[in-house]
Amino acid sequence: MGMFKKKVKVANPHDTSRYFVEEFWIDTGALYSFIPEDYLEQIGFEPSETRSMVFADGRVGRCPFGYCNFEIEGIEAMNICPVVAGTRGSMFLLGATALENFGVEADPVNKKLNPVLAIIGGFISSR
Repeated sequence: MGMFKKKVKVANPHDTSRYFVEEFWIDTGALYSFIPEDYLEQIGFEPSETRSMVFADGRVGRCPFGYCNFEIEGIEAMNICPVVAGTRGSMFLLGATALENFGVEADPVNKKLNPVLAIIGGFISSR
């Protein structure tokens, strides 16, 4: 899978004046977005819980989990997205749930995020 980066503005959902902007790897293989804890501390992030996670190298660990406001470069919207706090110096990853929240899919060949049509309901009923 080819990965590429997009700038993302990440803000505290309770005080959007507290934010940072950083380049994130678009990672459709990751369920949640992943942000180093020191960046989250800067904006006053308060995790709502701790969740068990499986890392790309197969390790299992528990990580702080919560929500932040995201704005993605090139998309005129702001959405609240689930976030996992990683260790200092870890990568910035924009995961699948954030892409779904924005209604986009990754196009790694053209290094773009493309809108997708949402499917409402799973079947058509017959009478």
